Amino acid sequence: MAKKIVLAYSGGLDTSVAIAWLKETYNAEVIAFCADLGQGEELDPVKAKALKTGASKAYVEDLREEFIRDYIFPMLRANAIYEGVYLLGTSIARPLIAKKQIEIAIKEGADAVSHGSTGKGNDQVRFELSYYALKPDIKVIAPWRQWPFNSRESLIEYSEKNGIPVTATKAKPYSTDRNILHISYEGGILEDPWAEPTEDMYTMMVPAEKAPDKPRYIEIEYKAGDPVALNGEKLGPVALFEKLNKLAGENGIGRVDLVENRYVGMKSRGVYETPAGTVLHTAHRAVESLTLDREVLHLRDSLIPKYAELVYYGYWFAPEREILQATIDNTQKDVTGTARLKLYKGSCSVVGRKSPNSLYHQELATFEAEKIYDQRDAEGFIKLNALRLKMRKLLRG
Repeated sequence: MAKKIVLAYSGGLDTSVAIAWLKETYNAEVIAFCADLGQGEELDPVKAKALKTGASKAYVEDLREEFIRDYIFPMLRANAIYEGVYLLGTSIARPLIAKKQIEIAIKEGADAVSHGSTGKGNDQVRFELSYYALKPDIKVIAPWRQWPFNSRESLIEYSEKNGIPVTATKAKPYSTDRNILHISYEGGILEDPWAEPTEDMYTMMVPAEKAPDKPRYIEIEYKAGDPVALNGEKLGPVALFEKLNKLAGENGIGRVDLVENRYVGMKSRGVYETPAGTVLHTAHRAVESLTLDREVLHLRDSLIPKYAELVYYGYWFAPEREILQATIDNTQKDVTGTARLKLYKGSCSVVGRKSPNSLYHQELATFEAEKIYDQRDAEGFIKLNALRLKMRKLLRG
């Protein structure tokens, strides 16, 4: 039996109930850990709530800069998108939370860690793969796989009976997860994939139809694959994200609605808002289009689905992700330059790009007269590449 447990605590329904349930079930000391990943809310009440609910200690740590610098930026350098749509805002947060939990467990002499993820979801996998990768002998307790509650409604009933304050209600039961990269909405009314999300399901952005009627032009500067300035102003990671989230959100940019394939085998429907991440993904590819060699770009792009899958599944601390990261980061050395973007009613369009490392030469690309490229050379090039096609036809008759 566990004697001291470090719980990944958000202050939401699941983890609030988890404190009481863990104490009751294991007769153990429970230490709550809440990571400030840019949720956009005051977290002091979360600490007080954890202590009031029964935690012996409560850690609240500001991890925003580390989150962006060491997790989001490497992922954005890889242009990672899961199943062509999802920018992995929830997935990328889990390894950092798990890492800090393990650090606190070692500091406090705890023999177990716990999380509030359901037994049907991806997060249980992401947390636990990270725990075991960082501390192989750690004991993991997953309440959702053990306790008698079988729905969010039953958790709400338990919390009401035990005086645990929660924000979820039976009338609005969908689940949200927010950080500086995105907010997700799952469950409840979204479980019908035909149902359109309601108007109250907007947080980081406005609906596109309510965005300004005038386009907004912005410039994002990159250095070695990472964004370093917005509209000519040098900014640190947190300030850049905060400003860009506001700009993109005001213009209705970054919303996706998808049915995705969970690692555990089922399909689920999710709605995500990723304002700054959507713009940075577009801008990054624009600068890459100037600075990456064709074959390097194509090879790197072939790695994107695997990299995104590894992040989504929870293999951030796995050797295969680290190898892919090293390869991708090597491609980013010359990805320095500026992208100019047009934000307008939900769309983010590239309207300009420049780089001191540009491989684009107007003299070569022009349709006008030039002296570098001899168009007659193309004939031999085409004939050599057509040789196998000719032979195939000749053999088949």
